[in-house]
Amino acid sequence: MTVSNPALTPVSLPSSEVDFGMVIENIDVENLGDNDFALICNTLYRSQVVVIKGQSSCSPRAQYELTQRFDPEARQGYGHGKSLDAKRSILHPDLKTVPHQPEVQIIGNGPVSAYEGLYNFRLAHPHHRTFHKHPIPESDDLTHTRFYRWHIDAALYGLHPPKVTTLLAVRVPKGRRQTLRYDDRTGDELDVPLGTTAFVSGYKMYDILSDEDKRFVRTSRVEYAPHPYVWMSGCKSRSDGLGLYSDGREVPLDALPAVEEEKIQILPMVWKNPITGALALQIHPSAVRRIHLESGEVIDNLRTVREIVHRLQRPGIAPGLVYAHDWEEGDLVIFNNRGVLHSVVGAFAPEEVRLFRQCNVAASETVMGPD
Repeated sequence: MTVSNPALTPVSLPSSEVDFGMVIENIDVENLGDNDFALICNTLYRSQVVVIKGQSSCSPRAQYELTQRFDPEARQGYGHGKSLDAKRSILHPDLKTVPHQPEVQIIGNGPVSAYEGLYNFRLAHPHHRTFHKHPIPESDDLTHTRFYRWHIDAALYGLHPPKVTTLLAVRVPKGRRQTLRYDDRTGDELDVPLGTTAFVSGYKMYDILSDEDKRFVRTSRVEYAPHPYVWMSGCKSRSDGLGLYSDGREVPLDALPAVEEEKIQILPMVWKNPITGALALQIHPSAVRRIHLESGEVIDNLRTVREIVHRLQRPGIAPGLVYAHDWEEGDLVIFNNRGVLHSVVGAFAPEEVRLFRQCNVAASETVMGPD
């Protein structure tokens, strides 16, 4: 029997306003007891992001079992279901599946000779130049970067958003940092570790809204596009990674895979924390299509919808509110997928190897709204 003596330390970011995140040491996820899981679960819903150190020996099965433990009734498998199989999905190139544990995906960058039953494959870290309308000049590519796409891990069509996501750092390149540019005429920049994952709190995003906007988001719902990651595949992102330009590049609905109306999701803008009751502004800005108001009116002008969502969310990604995790090999990060937004960050040289495992499972129940 493994004896643990967990030590908890709040995330510390000098000169930052980040007020979430907890580091846990002296826990063995491969042999996780009920008491240790209860500690992790309670900490997660109070701190939103948990970093468990020293988990290099964690197997894909143990990672999956930990992830599902947050939602024991979940039976739908990986959070995006079969949508990754769609060649037109923007997610398709970024993930490879662990053959013996299909709920776990391999992500990263560079050539890998062998890992978990896969051989001689190459990973591609998502680069903002493939998605942003106005990319950083190539001459600045290795010194500067962007938020690639702020998002929630969710299919947003047919499957409930996962409750948590786990990320395990297997191989992490080190040695340089990058300047993250917002390039949205604010002058905002952020010094970040190479290949960081950026997190912002949906609770803070809600708390800093005006009283008028708080009422608006508590009483409004967002309708997401069917097959959203195919629908948006021709679109280009804002330079801050927070939503898309409205250039008429969406895939027409009649050109999407067959649409089942009952699978289209209309979700609250605000999601309630199941333990604390706190409210988080949780919207996937790139997948939004309509806003349903309390009055019954529907805003269906896509440009207007995107402008409203961007105005509401942009204050919450200010540099001082971003937790840019400085990965070390063996870090296992768990985040409350119903309380934070996150983004891939970074630009790697082709041969720089970054190897991570990601796991989430489609939830057994929908999100909790504000009431």
